[in-house]
Amino acid sequence: MATARRRGGNVLSALYDSWTLHSWSERVQELGIGAQEEVLVLHVDDHRDLASPRLFEENGQWVDPISGSSCSLDDPESIRAAIESGAIGMGSFLTPFLHAFPRTEVRHLCQPPKIRSTQDFAIERYEQADDLLDPGRKRPAVRLVASSRGTGPGSYRLTPNLDDWLELLPERRTVLHIDMDFFNNRFDGDTDWQSRGDLLDPPIERILRQIDGLTAALAGSTVGAQLIDIVVAYSPGFFPAEFWEAASDRLIPGLERIYER
Repeated sequence: MATARRRGGNVLSALYDSWTLHSWSERVQELGIGAQEEVLVLHVDDHRDLASPRLFEENGQWVDPISGSSCSLDDPESIRAAIESGAIGMGSFLTPFLHAFPRTEVRHLCQPPKIRSTQDFAIERYEQADDLLDPGRKRPAVRLVASSRGTGPGSYRLTPNLDDWLELLPERRTVLHIDMDFFNNRFDGDTDWQSRGDLLDPPIERILRQIDGLTAALAGSTVGAQLIDIVVAYSPGFFPAEFWEAASDRLIPGLERIYER
């Protein structure tokens, strides 16, 4: 499951959303995106994915301690290798991008019960000491600091509201990541999920309505002309497999239409 992915048209579909970073890396190499360029990340997910990856910082570069190889966002093969080794995981793929491109703006669409109101943060990058493979070695990490300055380079907006998510979108290269657990996160990686009282577990009819609402909002925005990459992740153990086919059949064509605008 960890390596399963397929690109069809303009959309990369993967089981694990760690492959989002590899797809972005391909665009970085292809388009020659520089470290100081302002990039917009549209993040649709029930999680922030800001954990610290298992990468060590060494002389201004990243090293995968599992394979011993170097890792860089402008080298997609090195990102692929780090994902396959487990150094970059599905909960940590966003952190390396925010370190490599510090002027990135993130717009994160989430929904209750995880988030109930719009919140704005500044993205703070720092180094975290490893406590597993080589204690004391430094790994890239990110924290969010509450901010009143709103959106812009280096900011992170977390919201359940489509209008706030797409408010005054800046004209810049944009990548779109959709984790299907945004629509239903019944399991949330928890084998004891049935005992929880706050499940995000709507029926397929509601999921399809939300997909239509999301694609309609994107189609009505200015994002289509700016999109350079779309990744959809199905997240086994989070989004129920019984919904994959119907949700994909509704979502992917809608995304393709937005990309072609």
